[in-house]
Amino acid sequence: MDQMDKAASTQAGGRVALTEAQLHVKGHRYHRLIEMTRGLSAIRTAVVHPVDTVSLTGAVEAAAAGLIVPVLIGPEARIRQTALQAGLDLSPFELLSTEHSEAAAQLGVALVRAGKAEAIMKGSLHTDELMRAVVARESGLRTSRRMSHVFAIDTPLYPRALFITDAALNISPSLEDKQDIVQNAIDLVHALGIPEPRVAILSAVETVTSSLPSTLHAAALCKMADRGQITGAILDGPLAFDNAVSPEAAALKGLVSPVAGVADILVVPDLVAGNMLAKQLEYLAGAEMAGIVLGARVPIILTSRADKTLSRLASCAIALLLARHKSKNAS
Repeated sequence: MDQMDKAASTQAGGRVALTEAQLHVKGHRYHRLIEMTRGLSAIRTAVVHPVDTVSLTGAVEAAAAGLIVPVLIGPEARIRQTALQAGLDLSPFELLSTEHSEAAAQLGVALVRAGKAEAIMKGSLHTDELMRAVVARESGLRTSRRMSHVFAIDTPLYPRALFITDAALNISPSLEDKQDIVQNAIDLVHALGIPEPRVAILSAVETVTSSLPSTLHAAALCKMADRGQITGAILDGPLAFDNAVSPEAAALKGLVSPVAGVADILVVPDLVAGNMLAKQLEYLAGAEMAGIVLGARVPIILTSRADKTLSRLASCAIALLLARHKSKNAS
């Protein structure tokens, strides 16, 4: 049983036990995440522009699972027509009508700023359109942290929860950006019950060389952790992907490291590398993907049109656990 499984069992009052044989059942960790939310009040969530069947159904299903209280924002006629076609009952939910997707994103952000929503969920609009409203300097949801995205990966072939950052938001992050990216991911997994995650800073090789700037960033991030500029985790890097997740590969390279072979968090050099890695795991290794944006005032549930129901529910569960963890620590 990995640390997140243990945390789930503890938070759920020990109601469900996981056997070793179940560790490699696809999707079991997402069920664990949902189980961890039992007893927590659902978060009021601004669902931005849910005008297609997938996004609207995802919001309704997350509400039925007790994860969110959706506030549907977008063109009312289109939302109601979508609900009619999908056979969804919207009568339990608040619906705020806007003219178009840009206005929906702005209204969703405004609800958060007014204290009327605890999270934002992406509907059927482009990520950059939603994020423009989120990052607006005067009217957005910025904090002192740079915003970043984390994929929570459930892959049957890896014996623990796996997180990849940043594969969706920061295109070519600087060293300072990566400091926030790493800390955001660490804070997230703390909320999910992993008290001291092992963070692998990825590159193509394990040695530091000026010809590969990602190795320099990796070395600097590890030293920043030594100096307390990054806290709450064990960092090592640069590490190649195989040495980060395979004890056998790490042993063959002669790596002596508390992270090599057993990483919880993988920090990629840039968005292109991270996006390809995440999608390879999904399409070639049978992984499930849940995603969330961190570093804003509230969690931002950033789903994809290709996401399955369980992945959408897991993303909402992560947002709920993160929001309640933050409020508990703030009190």
